[in-house]
Amino acid sequence: MELQNGRPANTDERLDKEVRVYDFLDKLGIEYQRIDHEAAMTMEACEEIDRTLGDNTAICKNLFLCNRQETDFYLLLMPGDKPFKTKDLSAQIHSARLSFAKPEYMEKYLDITPGSVSVLGLMNDSEKKVQLLIDEDVMKEPYFGCHPCINTSSLKFTTEDLTKKIIPALGHDPITVSLPVPEV
Repeated sequence: MELQNGRPANTDERLDKEVRVYDFLDKLGIEYQRIDHEAAMTMEACEEIDRTLGDNTAICKNLFLCNRQETDFYLLLMPGDKPFKTKDLSAQIHSARLSFAKPEYMEKYLDITPGSVSVLGLMNDSEKKVQLLIDEDVMKEPYFGCHPCINTSSLKFTTEDLTKKIIPALGHDPITVSLPVPEV
């Protein structure tokens, strides 16, 4: 695995949704680095990728959630080392009975499949059906890492670009949440 600057030189073999991410970032003038790798389906599989992306990069758990009625959808960005408990989040966003949303909703609203969830999928949510939630600890690192809507590549860009350019361009105002740090 090797860290590359910017988009792949040849995108012929890439999925359209991945290429749209590179187009989106390039249009915003975002400098980013990319690493191509085997499919990363779990946080454990991401450890080598994390090492390649380098220190000071927030690698997130990206959780796609919904309420019991499947009418409200949320994309939660949280540190990979924090445990997720629905009760901790439900109280902060005033939505009881949160659970993981079905893959078909993920594809419908974000054009993403399980294992590829990313904040960049919000560029596909033209109906604005998904509320972005960001744990405050994600914003503490100078760099941010995520998938370009597929799980065979990972991107790295500044957290400042995420907050000041990417999120505003996505048109999804985030809600900042504070999930508890696990007790040692």
